[in-house]
Amino acid sequence: MIYININGRFFKSTSAAVPYNNRSFRFGFGLFETMLVLDEQIQLKELHWERLFAGIKQLNLALPELMTKDWIEEEILRTVKKNKLQKQARVRFQIYAGRGGLFDGQYPWAEFVIECQPVETHIMQLNEKGLDMDYTEGIRKSADDIANLKSSNAMVYAVAARQAIAKNIDNCIIVNTDDNAIETTIANIFCIKDDKIYTPPLSEGCVAGVMRKHVLQQLGQNGFTVEERPFDRPFLKNADSVFATNAIRRVKWISNIGETEYKLDKIFEVYENISF
Repeated sequence: MIYININGRFFKSTSAAVPYNNRSFRFGFGLFETMLVLDEQIQLKELHWERLFAGIKQLNLALPELMTKDWIEEEILRTVKKNKLQKQARVRFQIYAGRGGLFDGQYPWAEFVIECQPVETHIMQLNEKGLDMDYTEGIRKSADDIANLKSSNAMVYAVAARQAIAKNIDNCIIVNTDDNAIETTIANIFCIKDDKIYTPPLSEGCVAGVMRKHVLQQLGQNGFTVEERPFDRPFLKNADSVFATNAIRRVKWISNIGETEYKLDKIFEVYENISF
């Protein structure tokens, strides 16, 4: 039995529910963090807190005084323990703007949901079978002031995922309004060309990924040349290797985007120079 933490109270997954008028359901007005817990330790937690609380401030969410970083961490680990997943777990912490309409609120404080699931070890390892991807069709993500948030409003990603399922591929590449590649439905993207590593800048509209930031820090510290630049289609097509980064899946090799194929060999050195 899986238990869900809703505003500090545990409910069985079969009976867990939030009010119909919560503003995450109505408007996608909220944020979430997907975290990896290993041996009762939240991995990259300071980067998660940095992004989460920056987003809370940007969205002007009202928090009760007790809802500090330490308190949220305690609630997350309490949920993991309740589900007996202390050794290894995937946790989703979602916070949203309470209940009510756009201009009125029946409940002033932000509310939250914590859920956790087991995660298999191979999910966190570099893959030997590359991911098969293609570009999205008919949808574009705007590079506006909220584009970098890990937002509950995920229509673009949901539609892209449906396209991937319809094409029988692993995932889709999201593009912005300039038709530049910016991310996948669940991860940031990097590429390698002539021993130099590239990733789209946040100004292109991608989510400010926790693993993206960690990888940039780690590679910079280990002497790699890393540059942020837009990924127009000709540039990405001519890359030697492409990989995706995600807080749970870490680093994953993308073997092809459409008919363009990419090598795995150059990713090994990158992977070995990242401390997880």
